[in-house]
Amino acid sequence: ANGYYYSRWSKCIWSSHDLSDMVYIDNYIFNKDVYIQFNSTVGEYVGYTEHGVFNAKNWNNNPGQLQGERAELERVCKHNDEFYQTAIADKS
Repeated sequence: ANGYYYSRWSKCIWSSHDLSDMVYIDNYIFNKDVYIQFNSTVGEYVGYTEHGVFNAKNWNNNPGQLQGERAELERVCKHNDEFYQTAIADKS
């Protein structure tokens, strides 16, 4: 409790069955505040603090890192959605 708190939370958000509105969000959190975020709709990192803005600028200038984050929408969100949709459909 007397130290620093760092975490990284990724999430997929969607509301339609055809996945056309699916969004991948990757939050970098320090002391419970998001300081930098990748949003697949925006397609790049956005900084919310001085340190976050500095990192966002550097990370956005790295094509490999951006390509990796953009690919997470397909690799994580849409891939795992098949399992979620099957589980939901089987319950009804």
